[in-house]
Amino acid sequence: MRWKNRPPGSNWGDFGLDDQLGRVNLIQAEQVLKGAAEIRAGRSFCLSLPLDLPGGNLLNPRRHPPRLEPTYRDGKPVLNFPMARIDKDSIDVVSDDQVLISLQYSTQWDSLAHVGARFDADGDGHEELVYYNGYRADHDVKGPMQYGEHGEETACGCDGRNLSFAGALGIENMAVHGMQGRGVLVDLARHFGEQRKLIGFDELQEVMHADGVEIEAGDFLVLRTGFAEVVTRMAGDPDPEVLHHSCSVLNGRDARLLEWISDSGIAAICADNYAVEAYPAAEAHGRKSILPLHHHCLFKLGIPLGELWYLPELASWLHDNGRNRFMLTAPPLRLPGAVGSPVTPIATV
Repeated sequence: MRWKNRPPGSNWGDFGLDDQLGRVNLIQAEQVLKGAAEIRAGRSFCLSLPLDLPGGNLLNPRRHPPRLEPTYRDGKPVLNFPMARIDKDSIDVVSDDQVLISLQYSTQWDSLAHVGARFDADGDGHEELVYYNGYRADHDVKGPMQYGEHGEETACGCDGRNLSFAGALGIENMAVHGMQGRGVLVDLARHFGEQRKLIGFDELQEVMHADGVEIEAGDFLVLRTGFAEVVTRMAGDPDPEVLHHSCSVLNGRDARLLEWISDSGIAAICADNYAVEAYPAAEAHGRKSILPLHHHCLFKLGIPLGELWYLPELASWLHDNGRNRFMLTAPPLRLPGAVGSPVTPIATV
């Protein structure tokens, strides 16, 4: 068994000792049928930004825009490539490309291998670097460098196939499951505009009550803050100072909000902003997570997070038609070992 202790308030083991899906397990046939029942108009909405937005790397210096280029044959770019170079009688012209992409640069899913914690899962008084359901850094989630409990560097932990590799909790688990069911929109932007506002339990419930929003176990909670719309208006040249002070963000330090997430049974949280929660989070004393909502959702409960989704057209249509529920189809890439993935979510109403 990977763990003897589980974090307080977590659901480790509830879906099985080897579970790698967390609350995504709640998205079963019944939830798919609930989503399908929301299809009445036969209209679909793309919920993805163009994957070259937000633009640059000022929002996160580690993540860069995708670099698209041709593949090559005999050192020549295969773009408008006349196959007569291969067979003089061929009439074909071929284009073929490839991309170098930061998987969490734009519209994305976080897998359960994205954020873990230092936690004494063994019950021996020493903390390990662990992820949801007790999966271990360097054993299940490997990289080119091993880090000790306090960040010290030790020997390489990669397996030779890739420089990083989530042998457990990788994004492919979500892809195989399907990530299709009922989405429920909470339109924070309609109530609070584009002002920077911390959203805790009280504010979320206020908006849900005003708009008649009801959430059930297994639903995708979808939050519109307006952030992606601000990003879009910047047209690939983002102003970090403006963005860091724009739109609603969940308050990951609000204990009542975290408790509601636990009790609600939601299978995933999808938002149009960067990180879903306020970063940096509100000040807290003592040992803490700097991403408390990520810690609660990814590490404790196995709730994947979607970020930088694009929601204005869907939100407008739902408002005009007095609705807040829809069919959501949002599988990530089936890329074994990845800890995140671009996604092109589709809402159907």
